[in-house]
Amino acid sequence: MRNTLTLATVAVALSLSACGRKPLETTPPPAEEVGPVDPNAPTGDDVGLVELPNQQAALVAAAGSDTIYFGTDKSDVDDASRLTLTAQAKWLIANPNVRASVEGHADERGTREYNLALGERRANAAKNFLIAQGVPATRLLTISWGKERPVATGSDESAWAQNRRAVTVVVR
Repeated sequence: MRNTLTLATVAVALSLSACGRKPLETTPPPAEEVGPVDPNAPTGDDVGLVELPNQQAALVAAAGSDTIYFGTDKSDVDDASRLTLTAQAKWLIANPNVRASVEGHADERGTREYNLALGERRANAAKNFLIAQGVPATRLLTISWGKERPVATGSDESAWAQNRRAVTVVVR
């Protein structure tokens, strides 16, 4: 019985001694000072890439367009798209200090998952064509926006056709 009493006394003593302790400091560290906001800094939805508007305009002027279009549920590069991508490739080769993000898009029909996969196939089709034309693969990356970034609103064939696309975006 004496052992039981001693153990109980020790347990009570330990629990009471813990009550007298100061709580741990939970004050957050001071915030870092933030400098002026860079208007060209990437935002949360552009995946850390910085678009270069002047170079983008030069690409469009040289190639005629930064966009190619696809048929419904298609990711194959047609003849008109080949001409555009060939001109884009020539510009990219002539400007070796720039990188490009090839962004795949889909129209609003279909599930989010399906359209992300379709956008990825479209972006990769355009990227692979540019690589075949001599653009180094290390200067190209792809992203699929699926149906999340339409250029045309509406639920008709005209809007859908404009949204089924891949866009070559000059980035830093």
